[in-house]
Amino acid sequence: MCKIVIVLSAASTWTRADGSKYPSGVWAEELVVMHERLAKAGCELAIATPGGVPPTIDPHSMDPKVVGQENVDHFRKYLDSIAGSLKRPLVLAEIDTSRYDAVVIPGGHGPVEDLYKDPDMGRILAEADRDGKIIAPVCHGQAALLAAKNERGEWLFRGRRLTAFSDEEEVELGTADNAPWLLAKTLRDLGAQYEKGPNWAAFVVQDGHLLSGQNPASTAPLADAVLAQLA
Repeated sequence: MCKIVIVLSAASTWTRADGSKYPSGVWAEELVVMHERLAKAGCELAIATPGGVPPTIDPHSMDPKVVGQENVDHFRKYLDSIAGSLKRPLVLAEIDTSRYDAVVIPGGHGPVEDLYKDPDMGRILAEADRDGKIIAPVCHGQAALLAAKNERGEWLFRGRRLTAFSDEEEVELGTADNAPWLLAKTLRDLGAQYEKGPNWAAFVVQDGHLLSGQNPASTAPLADAVLAQLA
């Protein structure tokens, strides 16, 4: 049986460039679709957050005007079904990567608030990368990759092919102007070979055991890519 740890942000807000707090957290679609697809495939799933803090679901991701009422109803029902795991997540610092086959990181703006600078996140990614374990972030989950450094302080994912929520999508979402930094630009500036598909369309990049999805629509094909590689 495949064993996968899903790492979620513990942030409930995103600190903007002007210091204001933007309600945020985990994007519901990315968690629900990923968890549901992997669970249906028979994988044993664990959820972990910094400090074991119960994650906050980004309120924008549960807005019918944003994602549609039918999706909101499905997300709410599924989140209720895994409420126990969400209320008592594992502590990120206590995760032993040797017990898992893959590390999956859903987005929302939460990861650009906490996971990008979390030393435990960095350790987990460094260990998983060293051991050839699957690493699969989606959308803003790629911010977590920024925490991974080698013993010389160099970014581990320099030169690797990946995608992430694009600067253009951030502009269209209306969150770029007051962003303290833009994820895709930061990844490019650090030396990632960033690739982009059409805005809001499913787009997945695979570079060895590093798999990444561009946006919420990319979650399902990313989950399928994880399962295919596990197989």
